Amino acid sequence: MTDTPARLLNLLSLLQTPREWPGSELAERLEVSPRTIRRDIERLRDLGYPVQATMGAVGGYRLVAGAAMPPLLLDDEEAVAIAVGLRAAAGHAVVGMEEASLRALAKLVQVLPSRLRHRVSALNEATVPLLTGDGPTVDPEDLTLLAAAITNRERLRFGYRAVDGADSKRLVEPHRLVSAGRRWYLVAYDNDRDDWRIFRVDRISEPFATGARAPARELPAEDAAAYVAAKFSRLTPTYRAVVTLRMPAEEAARRLSGVEEVVPLDEHSCRLHSRADQLEWLAMRLVMLGCEFEVHEPPELAGYLRELGARAARATAGGPG
Repeated sequence: MTDTPARLLNLLSLLQTPREWPGSELAERLEVSPRTIRRDIERLRDLGYPVQATMGAVGGYRLVAGAAMPPLLLDDEEAVAIAVGLRAAAGHAVVGMEEASLRALAKLVQVLPSRLRHRVSALNEATVPLLTGDGPTVDPEDLTLLAAAITNRERLRFGYRAVDGADSKRLVEPHRLVSAGRRWYLVAYDNDRDDWRIFRVDRISEPFATGARAPARELPAEDAAAYVAAKFSRLTPTYRAVVTLRMPAEEAARRLSGVEEVVPLDEHSCRLHSRADQLEWLAMRLVMLGCEFEVHEPPELAGYLRELGARAARATAGGPG
């Protein structure tokens, strides 16, 4: 890369990431010599950018956080991604997040080039976050403390209120924060219970980092999000349905896309095997097929349909005969 201004901008962009860059890696990324990297670092320092160098085999360069930090260097995709994230954050259950997100978005728009400013402004004006205004909220300082403990692998102590209202004190090794809808969850190893646990952050009180480091533990899942999703799915009841439909199998399979299995019985009927976590959804889907059917299992589905039928009959009992 022979264009010095462009190379300096690319170097700044790399240094803005939260890591330390060995000079050899920077040279390889920018396709220049390590000597050129050293000269470019000095140029950045002369321009007022606080680039810190550390010595040794694992040494490198990084920007020091502070008031002298350079402006953001964003490409089109990065700018739009940040704008989308800030608009989405305005609808999150974090205290003060709406106002802070909109302030940050306004600042972002001001420092962007005109081409990107128009794109982000259009996106900002065309979208509105859905603010439900209900449910518990999370203190941003608690989130920051939890995140720092995760990064530093520090054990945490906090009070916790369970779903049944029982209070307890916990000592944990925090692993990850998971955001799901308007809820924040902490995935952590509970030292007192010698097992992994999921904690709702809005039920955590007075968290503090103990300063004691904990060794890295292997989570029994692909990642924290998958672990939370698997735990929630096991807590949700799943119903296995077996239903005979008075409808050709080909038509049933077409209209019931996403079911597990449709088995032909004859040219006019078939057997449906399906799973659902909501009886209401399954019952309404069967009724809306507009054909006769017979429920073999589960008994909860048959009972719900009987109640639904009785309710419909009562609703029409006073009508004209």
